Order: sequence, then C-alpha cells, then structure tokens
Amino acid sequence: MQTRDYQRLDRDHHLHPFTDFKALGEEGSRIITHAEGVYIFDSEGNRILDGMAGLWCVNLGYGREELVAAATQQLRRLPYYNNFFKTTHPPAVALAERLCRLAPDHLNHAFFTGSGSEANDTVLRMVRRFWALQGKPGKQWVIARENAYHGSTVAGMSLGGMAPMHAQGGPLVPHIAHVRQPYWFGEGRDQEPEAFGRECAAAIEAKILALGEENVAAFIAEPVQGAGGAIIPPASYWPAVKAVLAKYDILLVVDEVICGFGRLGEWFGSVHYDLQPDLMPIAKGLSSGYLPIGGVLVGDRVAETLIEEGGEFFHGFTYSGHPACAAVALSNLELMEAEGVVERVRDDLGPYLARRWAELADHPLVGEARSLGLVGALELVDPASGERFPKELAVGNRCRDLCFASGLVMRSVGDTMIISPPLVIARAEIDELIDKARAALDATQAQLAGLTATVQEEPLS
Repeated sequence: MQTRDYQRLDRDHHLHPFTDFKALGEEGSRIITHAEGVYIFDSEGNRILDGMAGLWCVNLGYGREELVAAATQQLRRLPYYNNFFKTTHPPAVALAERLCRLAPDHLNHAFFTGSGSEANDTVLRMVRRFWALQGKPGKQWVIARENAYHGSTVAGMSLGGMAPMHAQGGPLVPHIAHVRQPYWFGEGRDQEPEAFGRECAAAIEAKILALGEENVAAFIAEPVQGAGGAIIPPASYWPAVKAVLAKYDILLVVDEVICGFGRLGEWFGSVHYDLQPDLMPIAKGLSSGYLPIGGVLVGDRVAETLIEEGGEFFHGFTYSGHPACAAVALSNLELMEAEGVVERVRDDLGPYLARRWAELADHPLVGEARSLGLVGALELVDPASGERFPKELAVGNRCRDLCFASGLVMRSVGDTMIISPPLVIARAEIDELIDKARAALDATQAQLAGLTATVQEEPLS
C-alpha cells in the first residue's frame, strides 16, 4: 500500500494515544515502516534519527537480533502461562533475580506488570496495603509533584500532576496531593537554583504537616521528570528531600520508568542521586521496548511485611511476568551488562552529549540547554525578552514538526524541546543530532520571523 492508503485506514479505524483525533485525521499520520540502529524510516523513504528512543525506551537501538531470538525461542517453548495460582516459569524467576542483583541492595523482590502505568497502579495498592498491615490504615495520602507523569490509567493519572489529564479524568483517586516541582527554569529563575531546590523540598514537609504525618503514606517522584519536560532538579533538591523524609515515617517511591536502565548513566536514577526507595516502578528500557513489560522493585521493609503479615494480595494482571516479555527483558539486561552500555553512557556518551548540547545555548531561541546522561532539554524563548512566547504560537510544536522535516525526532513539551536517544548512539550520531537540532531551531526562528512580518504587513482596519 501507499502512504495515503495507510493514512486513510488509520484515519478511519485507529484512535491514537494522546492525540487530537480530528486534527490528525485532517493532517494524516506519519507511517513508520522499519528501523535500524538509532534510525527510523517512514513510508516515503525518509531516514530519521530517533532522538527519543521510541518513547524513552529503545535503549539498545533497533534491529538487535539477540532480542528477536530471545522472543522467538521463548514463544516456541512456552508462549504464555500466568503467574497466578502458585505457578511460575523460568523467565520470570530469572528476570526477578537479575533485576534484584542490579538494583540497590535493599531491593530484593520484583512484582511484574505490563507497563509503567500498571506499575504505578501497583505501587498505590502496595503502599496502602503495607500501612494497613502495619496497623496504620489511616496512612492513605500519597504526595506527588505538579506536572509529574506516572501513567495514564486512573490511578497513574491521579498520581501524576498534569492538569490537562486531570481535567479530562473525572473524579480522581482520593487522598493524593501535589506539591511544586523543582523546575528552576520554569518557576524559579528569580532565585539561585540551590535555594529554589531547597524551597521545593520544604514544600513537601509543609504538605506533610498540613495533612498530618499519621495520614501520609508515601512520596512519589521521578529522579528526573521525563514527560514533564526533562526537568533536572537543582543539586540541592534530592538531599533536602531525603532529609525531610528521614524525619517522618513515610515511604519513598522513586519512579524509574524513564530514568532506569542506564538513561542517567547509572543502572537507576536512584543510584545517581543516592536515594534509597522503598518501591521502584520500572518499565520502558527494561526490554528496550521490544516487548511490553514493567514492574515494581520492592524494598525489604515493604516486602517482608507483605510476605509475613499480608496473606493474599488481591492484585495482578493477566500478563504479569509474561514469559516471552520476561525472556526479552532478561536478554536485554544481559546484553547491556556484556557491552558495558551503562558505563559508556556515564563515562563517554553522557559527557560528550553534555558538551555538544550546551553549544545550542548560544542559539537566539534557546533560554537554557540542560542535560544529564542521555536526556536533554532546550527551553525556547523569545529572543527579544528571554520570556516564553504566547501560547497560541505553539512554538514547541512548530519546532517539533521542523525537526521531523530535518530528519530528527525531538519531542515538544509546551515550548520545551526534549531528547532521549538510544543508549547505543555513537559520537558521530550525537554530532548529527546536534546539527539537525540547530537546523530545526534556525527554521523555527525563520518561520516565526515570517509570521511577525505577515502581521506587520496587514493593513489597519
């Protein structure tokens, strides 16, 4: 079929996630047909550097035959069986053991799900079950952050702090509160970053005191906020948060769905920031996106209570620990270890991207260029004022579309442009990414100048 044929069928039958259905139907979908390494290819023959690793997940890049073989072999041997009813299978057991070996020492149990959203649903169930077993059923409140993303199920959306999702979500899961995010560029430029970071941590303590420590079950946060705009907190933030939580009997949930498996240059973002989470949701890079799988790594304090005191835990999914998904995830982790992928991100690719990415800060449209490991963000601003453009200009979306035109996937979150390339990207491909990002910025600036000129040329009414 031709591109227009796929677009017609897509428009007539396919509802996409996070999409304006009418607008997409009028414009037509981009049809991705195949991929290799760090590149995707569309039905028009265009080669596009995937600066987002799919959706933060294709860590080992495309075309890894080892992962295809792992899936094929497992599908032939045991394509499916569940983990209910006192039953399991070798891939789930082996993956659980490998994950607990890679994780911080106190995380020794894994509960499997099909996605990061399901992982965070599981977190909410586990947190409240834990406190009930501890004889503190009143500890129901979970504190999260504004503009955080923890999935799009009802529980995940409620834990997240994204106002547009809340507006469409109907009644939210009760007893979830949100505090300010450590987004210095967006909310704290009138302060020194370190002072702002401590202020954001203090907001957590203020919320704990307002709700009552006896009512607060957990605090949940990503090490770096991914979908919120690749928000890297000031260096003061996490030490101050740890100090606050140490004062109170509250669980720490570190959402590693995006940051886990090498994205920040360590196996987990919790290691980078020296956190000791009680629960750690995981997904995405766990299988490099080749098959859907997620989970929760559970700390000893919580796991021992659930095991010794809990009886049956009435929660789980048909595809929890799916054998083919688990086999692919295990192969993915084995390859990452054998090839030293995480160490290369930490010691080589992350520092190299940081140097090259920082060069984009000299572009007139860029108010800040920040990165950590293999995640980065550009804040787009009006060169005349250094402030945000009017929302109706949708500058971020313009830049995103121009990125595709220049052969690069770069995502827009409002007027923040973000990247998260495969962890196997080469230095030369990072150079290409930077060149294409700059070309898209130039094209965006030219387009905005054209809009301004058009407005100025319109006759007075």
